[in-house]
Amino acid sequence: MGDRQLKRLFRGKTNALLCLLVSGVLGLAATPAGAQSYPKGPVRVILPFPSGGGVDSAGRIMAQKLTESFGQSFVIDNRGGANGNIGTELVAKSPNDGMTLLFTGAGLVTNPSLYKKIPYDVFKDFEPISLMALGPNVLVVHPTLPVHSVKELIALAKAKPGEIGFAGSGNGSTPHLAGELFNHMANVKLLHVPYRGSGPALVGLLAGDAPVMFLPAINAGPHIATGRLRGIAVTSTVRLEALPDLPTVASSGLPGYESSQWYGVLAPAGTPPDILKLLNARIQKIMQTPEMKERMKGDGLVPAAGTREQFAAHMRTETEKWSKVIKASNATID
Repeated sequence: MGDRQLKRLFRGKTNALLCLLVSGVLGLAATPAGAQSYPKGPVRVILPFPSGGGVDSAGRIMAQKLTESFGQSFVIDNRGGANGNIGTELVAKSPNDGMTLLFTGAGLVTNPSLYKKIPYDVFKDFEPISLMALGPNVLVVHPTLPVHSVKELIALAKAKPGEIGFAGSGNGSTPHLAGELFNHMANVKLLHVPYRGSGPALVGLLAGDAPVMFLPAINAGPHIATGRLRGIAVTSTVRLEALPDLPTVASSGLPGYESSQWYGVLAPAGTPPDILKLLNARIQKIMQTPEMKERMKGDGLVPAAGTREQFAAHMRTETEKWSKVIKASNATID
């Protein structure tokens, strides 16, 4: 190879190297300084409920995926108590450096209406990062109850006001409020039978003691398949892929009805915007993967990751909706 060819080759490699260096610098410039080094160590994800419930299961999935995405541990810290208020307050008072996050559910926006006083302000003390998923309920009945549709349940409830019990996993729980919304919209009186948790509520339902329940889809599928429960309808706005034969409550007798648990990630107020933006982008990317879509489908969940603004709007809509239901039902917690 002659001198001229060597110079030409060297000049081409130098230009290529310069291009790589320039693109790298531009990439760094496009990423705010705070986000470049985030996270600097393990991130604590406060989950304000005991282990084993729906919020806990969803939170552990998200923590695992964020760990894989960032290459740093996102560690679940269960801080249950007071219907989620204890762990939520802990996050509200944590440093706003992105190293402490809150993974929670719909109780965040219903607690202000259920309690006379709570130790945090939902909209002032937190920064919404992203929704993860929606968790619709399934309206199920014990096989001995002579109803096979929403219209039949409404008719029976009107014929027997206050005589048909529906199981709930405690006052103010998602199954309880779903039932109260049904009462309000259908102008009926199903009688709430509160249990100490979702496990005991399911036992009472299966025994026929409280023959109706708005049961989380993840728990309903197996019992419907074995015939121990009869599925009537799903509480989402569209049919669930996990239970495709069940219509929605809204399309089968109660237009406009919708009730879903939701799962989402928040941070203490004042957390740097670049960190919030980075976390939002990673969560959206995680929830768009085929693996997560399939996993959500199997659990009866609906992926719902979106922008921070969409999450904030969802929280405000849910707050307004459930405050009216809670007031109408006199559902309170001391």
